[in-house]
Amino acid sequence: DDPVSPQREFRGLKKVAYLTMEDMGDFVTDFHLSVEPMAALGWQVETVPWRSTRDWDEFDAVYICTPWDYPDYLPQFLDVLVTIESSQALLINDLSLVHWTMEKTYLRDIELRGGAIVPSTWYEGFESANPEKFFAEHETGKVVIKPTVGANAKDTFVLADPVDENILRMLRQVYSGRAFLVQPFIEAIQSEGEYSLFFFNGEYSHAILKTPKAGDFRVQEEHGADIKAVQPPDALLDTASELFASIVPLPAYGRGDWVRGDDGRYLLMELELIEPSLYLRTDSGAAARFARAFDKRFQKLAGKRALG
Repeated sequence: DDPVSPQREFRGLKKVAYLTMEDMGDFVTDFHLSVEPMAALGWQVETVPWRSTRDWDEFDAVYICTPWDYPDYLPQFLDVLVTIESSQALLINDLSLVHWTMEKTYLRDIELRGGAIVPSTWYEGFESANPEKFFAEHETGKVVIKPTVGANAKDTFVLADPVDENILRMLRQVYSGRAFLVQPFIEAIQSEGEYSLFFFNGEYSHAILKTPKAGDFRVQEEHGADIKAVQPPDALLDTASELFASIVPLPAYGRGDWVRGDDGRYLLMELELIEPSLYLRTDSGAAARFARAFDKRFQKLAGKRALG
């Protein structure tokens, strides 16, 4: 069945739910910038908290926008997405991409394909870990520990060798029975910053450079980082374009975060395909490019559903 009702198609109206949180708190958002260009393409946008009891059949599409508290409610969040997937509404990005990037273990897949990532070691829980090995494995005196499922640098820590006993006690509690990864601390994060490149339907859109405030390592603006629009170095753009071209199914929207390694290569830190902040405000054409990509993807998916 065609997911676009004849009445909406006749009027040229399509309804999309932007999944959000009940309370965005101190989070910085700019998804509202896409509302006008989406309207120009015949879309009526409504923000809907992801825990809403709405009937998803009211919508033609659902955009996983800013449900940034989902790591704390993972089973419930996935249940909602499965419900949306089984409704008339088309979920964008694809649910398979959500499952793939829900846990940072996707980095292992990228590395196996030949992609350069920040070197990572993986643990199922702190009970079986030997913190002394964290440093030996990466031949460094400073490492980063982070959960395999997480967002906004929550429960992410920089550790120096040797680790204080009080910190170890805290880590045992935070990571009890919880999977995590350990990476070397990349000094360029503080000296140069972290690059984020944005792609819509596999095509490069814009880029930013995020630099943490003095004495910090977190690159989110909620933590005081400086954000500025940049033209990425050619080598980084080539690396990012190659990565996004390799992703199946192709994401309608996505962000990759890279940092320059000691050898000059650009190393992938994160690939964000679920609910990335797209920093539309940093490029005057970004919102319109997002809207066109979203609409194009919807038309393609709706056509496939009508045929199949």
